Amino acid sequence: MRHRTTALLWRVGLAVGLVCGIGLLPTLSRTDPALTVLKARSADRDPTPEVLAAVRGQLGLDASPLTLLGRWVGGLWRGDAGQSWISGDDVTPAVLQALGASLLLMAAALAVAALTATAVCARTLWLGARLRLDARRPGGSGGSAMLAALPEFLTASVLATVVGVQLGWLPALGWYGPRWTVLPGLALGLPAGAVLGRLLDDLLPSAFAEPWARAAVARGVRGRAVARQAVRRCLPALLPNAGLFVVGLTGGAVAVEQIFDIPGLGRTTLQAALAQDLPVLQAGTLLLLLLAALSTGAAHLAARLLIGPALRDRALPSLHRPRPPAAGRLPLLYGGLLLAVVAAGLPRDPLALDTDQRLRPPSAGHPFGTDALGRDLLARVAHGALDTLLLASAISAAALVAGVLLGLVPRFSGPLADTVNAVPPVLGALLVTAVAGGGTATPALAVGVVAWAPLAAHTSALLRQERAALHLTATVGLGAGPGYLLRHELLPAVVPPVARHALLRLPGTALALASLAFLGLGAQPPAPEWGLLLAENQPYAERAPWAVLAPAVVLALLGALAVSAAGGVRLPGRRRHRPGPERPSPARESAPAPARTSVGAP
Repeated sequence: MRHRTTALLWRVGLAVGLVCGIGLLPTLSRTDPALTVLKARSADRDPTPEVLAAVRGQLGLDASPLTLLGRWVGGLWRGDAGQSWISGDDVTPAVLQALGASLLLMAAALAVAALTATAVCARTLWLGARLRLDARRPGGSGGSAMLAALPEFLTASVLATVVGVQLGWLPALGWYGPRWTVLPGLALGLPAGAVLGRLLDDLLPSAFAEPWARAAVARGVRGRAVARQAVRRCLPALLPNAGLFVVGLTGGAVAVEQIFDIPGLGRTTLQAALAQDLPVLQAGTLLLLLLAALSTGAAHLAARLLIGPALRDRALPSLHRPRPPAAGRLPLLYGGLLLAVVAAGLPRDPLALDTDQRLRPPSAGHPFGTDALGRDLLARVAHGALDTLLLASAISAAALVAGVLLGLVPRFSGPLADTVNAVPPVLGALLVTAVAGGGTATPALAVGVVAWAPLAAHTSALLRQERAALHLTATVGLGAGPGYLLRHELLPAVVPPVARHALLRLPGTALALASLAFLGLGAQPPAPEWGLLLAENQPYAERAPWAVLAPAVVLALLGALAVSAAGGVRLPGRRRHRPGPERPSPARESAPAPARTSVGAP
């Protein structure tokens, strides 16, 4: 009970600190909110000292930031979040309306994500239900990897242009009913479903190898029922990340909301942050935090309902596959293609202009075509790869280390991950810009601040199940200490799947950097950054599709490389476990390792 109270206080303290930090944003950024409000209300008025003083008096900005924050918090008890500094309207109805739009969009995206994850795992489910999984099959598929690496804003642009405008099958702009949710739901749900599907596909072979599955098939239980129970067995390890996806689909859908003109919570919060409309910004952030808390609580409750007794009784088999199969030749193929693109484009000049060659299709002289200024796209993609890949790899490596370390202390990292994940990367970039100033490091800091949260949640979920495994209970009974358990049992079981998860998110990290550049918060022209390339050429997608396909295909190729390489991630020096009981191994340190039954693929 004391641990729960401490965790609750920790969550409340983090939420209060974040809201207070947003309330102090003008002080941190050293800007005058009155000047921003004046420009938003009446751009043609001169910002004289008298005019600015009148704006401050009207908004009550003469008081200190702490006084303004106290007034806002006091009004929340009455359901009054204040009035917008820009429009003068009440904040509460506007923000609640934006929340309703975001929740509807989130429901549509989750439905698409569930269908996509099912499609990604369909082959494994079919083979596993019949105990036909091959232990040597490489993990991951290029199709799901490319789907996970699709930029959401590019998918949204293509769907809006082709399906909405050219074909006229579905509405592309506005927000007037369920039909308007289909296209943005697809843009958000397809990448999320591909990532969740790959995480589930990584766990299913071990679930099908457990004794209950073999016994069920031997007794003639229908394969559909066995597959359903295997999915249920793996869900607790995925639920924390599913909860993070829920919040990400609400607050992180800014680019999609911008393209489809959806008055959602993410877009409303972003516009308030850009205009320094603090009452709206604080109310939107508070709702995102509450949504994160509800999603996390629902995920923990569902996990407890699914495997609560097994966790309590320490009778849960391990889902750990100590020696996954080698990744095969696919990583070499994808890596070779990516390296060939970079090598072919590096000798070219990415900044050379030729207005006579504007929007030229691919040719011998320009294999990827040219952009709206006549610049060679191959050169720009290749030169942008150096910055994008190196930066994304560095962020992913740091996120992996931080995620594993923080995941080992879930009472501390759980509330912190929930709070951090509630902040969209765009809002994080704005906060980083306000505190540290603009520059090339701003996108990296903004993405890095939130990149570790899913990995920490994954680590905590796997650790919770592994600590309840039968072999670990036997090891403790033989006298093993905490250090031995951590080094020889827990970390070998947790690190490989989390490392595969980090590799799977490598394209997503590059995509987050691209999204910030697309929204104008990352690299600035004429830098050949991939996200900036997509943003610059997106208006010409209908006339010159190669201008956006070139960076998009390279991003998808990076995703295929990451997922195919993730299939072979394992700890060096760990011997492969075979199905069936094994003899006890001698102790390396303080206690012998007990006999354990493998749960690897049959």
